[in-house]
Amino acid sequence: MIKKGLKVRILAGKDKKKEGEVIEIDRPNNRAKVKEINMVKKHVKTTKEKKGGIFPKESFIHISNLKLIDEKDIKKKEAKK
Repeated sequence: MIKKGLKVRILAGKDKKKEGEVIEIDRPNNRAKVKEINMVKKHVKTTKEKKGGIFPKESFIHISNLKLIDEKDIKKKEAKK
């Protein structure tokens, strides 16, 4: 089960084979946001309080395209090298 704060590997899409940490989960839609993965550009209009512009931000990716990375396996692989 994928939870917030766990490390995952991307299995499909433009960021295939990249790894990152889950920062948000949308359970009803089976989607998750992964840090620095699936970046999109958000166009923000200028207001009195905020300056506008184009800002990069993470977008949701379907949970079926994520694979949980076991921290124990990573440590074992590093020890073998």
